[in-house]
Amino acid sequence: MESPVGSKRVTLAQVAELAGVSVMTASYTYNQPSRVSERSRSKVLAAAAQLGYAGPDPSARSLRRGSTRTLGVVMGEHLSYAFEDPEAVSFLTGIAGVCADRGYGMTILPITGAADDVLRVTGAAVDGFIVWTTSDDDPVLAAVRATKRPAVVHGGPAVPGLGLVSIDNRAAACAVGAVAFAGATRPAVLSFPLSRERISTITHGSGIADVLFPVTRERLEGYRQAAEEAGIAWRDVVVAVCSRNDAADAERTAATLLASAEPPDAIVAMSDQQAAGVLRAARAAGRAVPHEVAVTGWDDSALAAQLGLTTVAQSLREQGAACAQAALGGRTPVSRTAPWSVVRRGSTRP
Repeated sequence: MESPVGSKRVTLAQVAELAGVSVMTASYTYNQPSRVSERSRSKVLAAAAQLGYAGPDPSARSLRRGSTRTLGVVMGEHLSYAFEDPEAVSFLTGIAGVCADRGYGMTILPITGAADDVLRVTGAAVDGFIVWTTSDDDPVLAAVRATKRPAVVHGGPAVPGLGLVSIDNRAAACAVGAVAFAGATRPAVLSFPLSRERISTITHGSGIADVLFPVTRERLEGYRQAAEEAGIAWRDVVVAVCSRNDAADAERTAATLLASAEPPDAIVAMSDQQAAGVLRAARAAGRAVPHEVAVTGWDDSALAAQLGLTTVAQSLREQGAACAQAALGGRTPVSRTAPWSVVRRGSTRP
């Protein structure tokens, strides 16, 4: 039998009319089936199949109950980064675990710097947001805040009205820098990007200004403190800024540093991925680790243990879970400082 509504969307009222039941009975068939007899339920489902009715519109149902049961994760990285970077995967796994326990879904909202970033956030059908670490001037922060939904920023920046989950990046950088710079005279830093422009550069500590990513800024401040406590002026520390957190990019940058007239004898990297690239570059340059060049990473990933890398240990999985719990808490999320520690292995001098 041909549907009487042609190409228009079939309504629940039309299904009820064909089945010979009330609209309420038809609605209960989909939303509270225990309140409907088996005979009425069969009539409704048969009418729905005849009319091509797929069921209530989930978006309309979400509007009625005021919830989508979905959590939005805003990431200022290429979408593939969420699946390729081990620590991003760990962070998302922590979020997913909490969502699964509470019957929520998770939507990843990639932010590319394009003009439609704000619209992607404000138009997202989610109950709350988690924002992956971003810059002070990122317009999506104001967009998230304007939705008035619970939201948590991971790593930074701190935004009034939003929660924050992070470690003390400055203290951790100072601690691991102290290990790396012990006995060094020509230290170097392999840095994350300074701003959303993600410009690669090699300079010195005194040439670093306008660091808009709080995580990068705080780690640089910690490394600076460690260098100065070791008797090394910050202006004498080489800072190589990479455009992204990538082992291949770090390897190329480290190779340039190690081929210079005065190669570094200690390199602190802002991730284990970067440090792995440094180790490959050192091996290719014939530089013995740690005797000729000490190397440290960050995150204490499985790769760090495999490579015998001194690093900062933190659990991004636990931080992801903390972000999700705060965002789904049903009130203004609180800030939380997560634990960290320095793990010493064979990539630094005894």
